[in-house]
Amino acid sequence: MENVRSLIDILELSTQEIDELVDVGTRIIRDPAAYAHKCDGKILATLFFEPSTRTRLSFESAMLSLGGQVLGFSEASSSSAAKGESVADTVRTVSCYSDIIAMRHPKEGAPLVAAQHSMVPVINAGDGGHNHPTQTLTDLLTIHHEKGRFEDLTVGFCGDLKFGRTVHSLISAMSRYRGTRIVLVSPDELKLPSYVKKEVLQKNGIPYVQTTSLESVMPELDILYMTRVQRERFFNEEDYLRLKDSYILTPEKLVGAKEDLSILHPLPRVNEISVAVDKDPRAAYFKQVRYGRYIRMALIMKLLGIQ
Repeated sequence: MENVRSLIDILELSTQEIDELVDVGTRIIRDPAAYAHKCDGKILATLFFEPSTRTRLSFESAMLSLGGQVLGFSEASSSSAAKGESVADTVRTVSCYSDIIAMRHPKEGAPLVAAQHSMVPVINAGDGGHNHPTQTLTDLLTIHHEKGRFEDLTVGFCGDLKFGRTVHSLISAMSRYRGTRIVLVSPDELKLPSYVKKEVLQKNGIPYVQTTSLESVMPELDILYMTRVQRERFFNEEDYLRLKDSYILTPEKLVGAKEDLSILHPLPRVNEISVAVDKDPRAAYFKQVRYGRYIRMALIMKLLGIQ
């Protein structure tokens, strides 16, 4: 559709635009009341064809915090998709009722199709194992808040690097900043896909190491990004059960870590971070949840053209 800007992939945003969004997000953290009426009279539709707690509620919270309204559904079975309606038709319809749409879908590429048929901006709230740009913006706001910069950081990713869409998106985003080093920690079966290594890391000349041992690389990390091994992305239960407890972060594993390490996790966690780590001042994952609301507020305003 003409002149409607959507966000499907994090790389559609320039580093300058990311810096601007992080700046607005930081200003909202300092003074949320100043933004309480920015979206008065605007409606966000949340189209969630796949279950979600955090992402859906943080979008709703973001729009309500801006003074807007929210409508939508939280699973495909409660929409006309259950009757066989296409994504294109659903979005054409819903864009008649709303000013902006946040959409999650199990099929990769579905939000892109939606954006092509929508009269209003569409935000990809996760499509299959593919992309999750607003989680990446959340991660970036958290990193900036914790470290004060994006340059010269060693970022470790641990757990499911094969199916983790949040991992793929954040690696893509961080690969644009000077001095980034990437450390990949996973079992062999869940290694980062070779296309991500080739298209993102090698293409941008980003130094990276791959290992199966978290302890061996812990001392060099500025950021540790933990992920859960996702049952829903596995083809068989045996593989899932064998690998699900491969990497559990405990206080003992943090012994050699930097004093100012920041531990991130896109959540939900199952058991890959021991609750004993929650008390560690380096644990930033619940702060990360809060920042998700603020960065989504910034993004909604940007896509609606609100200063």
